[in-house]
Amino acid sequence: MAEAADIQGARPAPVRRRWLRRAVVLLAGTPVVAALIYSPAPEAEAAPASSVDVQVTSMAPAAPVKGDTLTISGTVVNNGSEAINDAHVGLRVGPVLADRSSIDEAADRGAFRAGTDPGEIDQAYAVKIPSLPSKVGHEFTLTVPVNKLELDKDGVYQLGVSLSGATDSRPSQQVLGIGRTFLPWQPEAAAKRSQLTYAWPLIAQTRVTAETGSDEVQTPVFLDDSLAEELRPGGRLEQMVSLGKDLPITWVIDPDLLTTVDAMTKGYRVRGPDGKLVQGRNKAVAEQWLSSLEAAVQGKKVVALPFADPDLASLAHQGKDVSGTLGQLRPATDKARQAVETVLHVPASTDFSWPVNGAIDPSIVNVATSAGARNVLARSDSLTETGSLGYTPSAARPIGAGTTAVVADAELSTAFEGDMLKAGDSTLAVQQFLAHTLALNLQKTDEQRSFVVTPQRMPSVGQVNTMATALRGLQGGRWTQPGDLESAAAAKPDPGAATLVPGAGQYPEALRKQELPVSAFEKIRTTQNTLDHFKVILTMPDRVEIPFGNSTNREMSTSWRGRPDQAKLYRDQVQDYLIGLTEKVKVIPKSDATLSGHSATIPVSVQNSLVQNVHDLVLRVKSANPTRLMFSGSGESEQEVTVQGGHSQTVKFDASATASGPVEVTAQLFTKDGVPYGKARTFTVEATEITSTVMLVIAGGVLLLVLAGIKMYASRKRVAARAAAEESTQPSDESPDTGPQSADRSGTGETVDR
Repeated sequence: MAEAADIQGARPAPVRRRWLRRAVVLLAGTPVVAALIYSPAPEAEAAPASSVDVQVTSMAPAAPVKGDTLTISGTVVNNGSEAINDAHVGLRVGPVLADRSSIDEAADRGAFRAGTDPGEIDQAYAVKIPSLPSKVGHEFTLTVPVNKLELDKDGVYQLGVSLSGATDSRPSQQVLGIGRTFLPWQPEAAAKRSQLTYAWPLIAQTRVTAETGSDEVQTPVFLDDSLAEELRPGGRLEQMVSLGKDLPITWVIDPDLLTTVDAMTKGYRVRGPDGKLVQGRNKAVAEQWLSSLEAAVQGKKVVALPFADPDLASLAHQGKDVSGTLGQLRPATDKARQAVETVLHVPASTDFSWPVNGAIDPSIVNVATSAGARNVLARSDSLTETGSLGYTPSAARPIGAGTTAVVADAELSTAFEGDMLKAGDSTLAVQQFLAHTLALNLQKTDEQRSFVVTPQRMPSVGQVNTMATALRGLQGGRWTQPGDLESAAAAKPDPGAATLVPGAGQYPEALRKQELPVSAFEKIRTTQNTLDHFKVILTMPDRVEIPFGNSTNREMSTSWRGRPDQAKLYRDQVQDYLIGLTEKVKVIPKSDATLSGHSATIPVSVQNSLVQNVHDLVLRVKSANPTRLMFSGSGESEQEVTVQGGHSQTVKFDASATASGPVEVTAQLFTKDGVPYGKARTFTVEATEITSTVMLVIAGGVLLLVLAGIKMYASRKRVAARAAAEESTQPSDESPDTGPQSADRSGTGETVDR
């Protein structure tokens, strides 16, 4: 890859020959000094192995001009077992590196190489360290006027910072360690400057579940509250915004991140480790970040990826044969534009798709363009050059069917993927990045070219800061000028550039292993089918269609790469929650019933535990034995059902028995198009058929009961009358001296004869 971008047409002389040419200049004016430098010096004998670690932790300015003073700071650590005496840190300036591959080779070089690494500049600028004990470090700062570096022409120079000294076992001066970096030298603005477009990705992992509250605004439920750590000051996403606002970049945004943070500003809940829901507490953090982002993107180019940043390679390789999968891409693109405009109030381009690492093959291109994008962000280590051009062509490559591959430079795009928290690694990455951009511009071609950089999707805080430092190093505009993705895609393609999309067999195996499996897309399809079946009975289908539609997009997200277990758990949770909602509308289990008589009604109840009404449902009851039990003259009957949210509805069915005995009855809900809904409920009806003979027997029995009752009543009356008569014939128990008063009981003076 790097060789395809080399400067062609210049045959680099052997390294030592170039040093000798520079030495001639020194010999002409200062023969004594020259003799000292090029005479057999002790430093020509390198130590068997580097015993000192030399790190360049800062270099300012990163791209100096005439009149500047170069300041290089760093650390030296004595890793050996002996103390180092009479040591000094010196600067070495090599010749101009011929091409981009030479830059990479120099960066990968390890220990000091006598005869390959250049000699030190004037030791007047060295930093002396009298003694450096074993396992001890020492900081240094070299300060050198740029005009003392003898930078004779524009190009990339290798700088070496070495520590030389002596030990007890090796008393002569020798180089014990060296650190390398690069100095891009273009003091005046070039007549032809490259356009450089830097994509600045705002992408995060999926955090939002399909679950929402039953309130009117449907408060979302988050997997956790970790996104707040990225949004708060010093966090990854906060740094992306605070640094990006002052840089010449194109914002590349996953709209799902915007909707997620926007939801946080309106209130959200988080599912805790114990499964319980708690109120989210980072509303203010989300508001601050969103406000900062809205201000940062004003007047800048914004590209919106399809909602939730779908994994295009997984879709192309694993999901395209699962029905309905590719149909999710177009809605995801439509959501993208709407989300950016609604949340950030700026227009956004949805004309770009971005496969993982810019790796493409024909199927990936087809899937990418099916979402409506005409530009595919590829990378030069996927769509490679043959090297016949002699220079790196512009990013835009027409690849057929009206599609443009915008090929990012792989070397620049991967420049900051390491651990940028270490100052030494960060500084080297910045200088190497600047060196490559200058080397690109110095390639021999009369055409102005346009280059694109697509870094890792979710850079760390250290990587973000290093990227920003590198871009600030280019703001002098001496060999590059800022561009944007739209202009890069529209740039005139080089007719000799490679346009052949690599075959499927060339797709990197390491990336293929990280793809979502076919089973993932089958699970997504099952969830979508369940959703389609569920929403037809709802009076407010948007309450489920929107959150579950978004979750379907999130299940296909690129952010699941490298996290297969978490991805599967998320898919399972979405499906389980949806099934739980559908089961809130059901036929209530019914106990067995008895049907006495020729006909009667059988009640069946339907429960709706949702917060919204359901309609367009049909409740159907079916007899397992229509010859014994019928509904409305046949073996089954049905009625339409509408149930208010939080209520139950009882439906009565007319039933008739033609014979006695138990009959199993099934009650099942259906949608209006005849698809079964929910679980069928079965219960038993004990059918009892009443014949005319039975009726006569029952009537005779009733008559006998009546006659027996009459007979018992007459008998009891006769007994009562006989008892009364016997009582009236017995002597009176009155006192004898009552006389006439006892006979006149009426109180009227009349005498009672009976």
